[in-house]
Amino acid sequence: MRFDLTDLRLFLAVVDAGSITHGAADLGLSLPAASERLRDMEANGGVQLLERGRRGVSPTPAGEALAHHARLIQRQLTQMRGELGEHASGLRTTVRLLANTAAIVEYLPPRLAEWMARNPQTDIDLKERQSIEIARAVSAGLAEIGILSDAADTSGLTLRPFAIDRLVVVISSDHALAAAKQIAFAEILHEHFVGLAGGALQDHIDAQAARLGSRLKMRVRMRTFEAICHMAGQGIGLGIVPETAARRCGRSAKVAALRLTDPWAARRLSLCARSLEDLPSPARDLFEHLAAI
Repeated sequence: MRFDLTDLRLFLAVVDAGSITHGAADLGLSLPAASERLRDMEANGGVQLLERGRRGVSPTPAGEALAHHARLIQRQLTQMRGELGEHASGLRTTVRLLANTAAIVEYLPPRLAEWMARNPQTDIDLKERQSIEIARAVSAGLAEIGILSDAADTSGLTLRPFAIDRLVVVISSDHALAAAKQIAFAEILHEHFVGLAGGALQDHIDAQAARLGSRLKMRVRMRTFEAICHMAGQGIGLGIVPETAARRCGRSAKVAALRLTDPWAARRLSLCARSLEDLPSPARDLFEHLAAI
């Protein structure tokens, strides 16, 4: 039974995402290449590692055993990189950072820019993921640092406060609901919406609608919060964006902002890492920088 490091990283990514497609994307592999690697792993080992179904994949008992040992190997590799990094001089390093939509768009850029300007030899591999996926990936050693909401299970992770992210409904200032200060999500599910063109935040909002037995009536999807605010201001539909984004573009977009009263709409964002002691020096320094602001 012979597996290389890419095989093990791919297998962990697939198990943690519950999807071959998402696992392949995490490693920058095409779906056909990832699927072939997984088939070869099962063929070489003579054992089924994954149960494949309509809703994704899950590990078999043999797959659970492989995932356990793969995580141990990932941790040892992280420790090795950290120790070697202490002795390296002038070499470029990369810190793997996962964050949700609000953190990437609203809070991270100025903090990250300041640190990267002081550390020109360090690159950041930044990817957007849902908070639950971030917690799993950091636990498995697929990323050094995560920024996630309190909706995720962070057992076993080191946490530091990062920001408070409040979601609001942006609505045309002449809409019948514009005078309200706050509103429950269930009260607006009959309305038409302007949403994000993919991303962790939109997935989160869609999931909340599904829990209420509904599906958002989406008129159009945009790529930025500013674009959503502009469309909402023109009466195209309601949008849901971070409160910071609504404040920033409220005047120019002519929108009113209503706070959502649902508990899931007020999220505490936290930095997370598996262990600060095991982080390579650049990642540990970045973590402390982001936590100090």
